[in-house]
Amino acid sequence: MPIQLSGKVALVTGASKGVGRGIALALARHGATVVINYNSDESGARETLASIEGAGGRGLILQASVASAPQIDRMFDQLTETYGRLDILVNNAGVQTWKALLDLTEADWDHVLDTNLKGTFLCTQRAAALMKAQGAGRILHIGSGCNKVAFPHLVNYTASKGGIEQFTKVAAVELGKFGITVNCVAPGAIEVERTKEEAGDYAGTWAAVTPLARVGTPEDVARAVLFFASELADFVTGQTLYVDGGLFAKPHWPYPV
Repeated sequence: MPIQLSGKVALVTGASKGVGRGIALALARHGATVVINYNSDESGARETLASIEGAGGRGLILQASVASAPQIDRMFDQLTETYGRLDILVNNAGVQTWKALLDLTEADWDHVLDTNLKGTFLCTQRAAALMKAQGAGRILHIGSGCNKVAFPHLVNYTASKGGIEQFTKVAAVELGKFGITVNCVAPGAIEVERTKEEAGDYAGTWAAVTPLARVGTPEDVARAVLFFASELADFVTGQTLYVDGGLFAKPHWPYPV
């Protein structure tokens, strides 16, 4: 069954680059009108929109920090004024700090938790109110491999993403009666602008420990989002799908595989 999202309106937070841009482009390619949210990277958001429109798609750019309830309210007001509905929400916006637990400041903790976890809550709550009135909707959260295993020096990021996975389950249980599904896509090592800065050879470093022997791309994550956003996942909710090439299914194993 081909994925067809014509007539659907999708909001992707943090869609100015990286995984968010890949998701926005994929949704648009399959017919959705895509609302491109960004916080500070306006030029990146415009590049995303240009790519969508260049391929014959439709989109709209809306600025808002997902850590701010008033800004989220403004964004949803603008969205509903323009389109009158929302069918798909992808909570992708996220930040991280690289610090050991004993060096982490309260400000570091608040910045990451407010953006990643509170932002997911606030956008989900606003979107679910619209979807409830429509009688249907799809909500997708972008998690992480740290939903499953500890990431040293990323304690606040790990806490936020682990919280998102549990939030996914509770939201799925509460919103199911309104025809709303809620699922989580948890990427592994994905090569984007930010991750390339983590190591001199990011792709080579992570490919060496990934069973499929390569790193992922934004398109890999986008395909999982498309599945959950489509009719193919009508009876799937409260789930987390790891898009990691088997990375986090692999134990520390001393023998050759």
